[in-house]
Amino acid sequence: MEIKKNIPNNTITRKLVDLDRETGNIYETVNILARRANQISTELKTELNRKLADFSSPTDTSMEETFENREQIEISRYYERLPKPTIIATEEFLDHELQYRMAEPAKKE
Repeated sequence: MEIKKNIPNNTITRKLVDLDRETGNIYETVNILARRANQISTELKTELNRKLADFSSPTDTSMEETFENREQIEISRYYERLPKPTIIATEEFLDHELQYRMAEPAKKE
């Protein structure tokens, strides 16, 4: 997953008017952001696990033998420094990079 470089690492106070402008409802916006943040989190976790799997060996049966691998530490630090998924999702939403569709209300007959 590619993370844009201009996303801040810390939390920024947002105006509710900016967030609910597209949907008209702050709760729908929060729902969209939460779903996207979950997607981002899953993608990052999968990517990190795939990269760290290269360093595990099938003969590691003892937790007593822990080896420090410089590359593994650097990969872990990179992912720790990334912005949180909620911040990334919020930036994507405000930059109009998210595609979503609203569920149509059920028709009563």
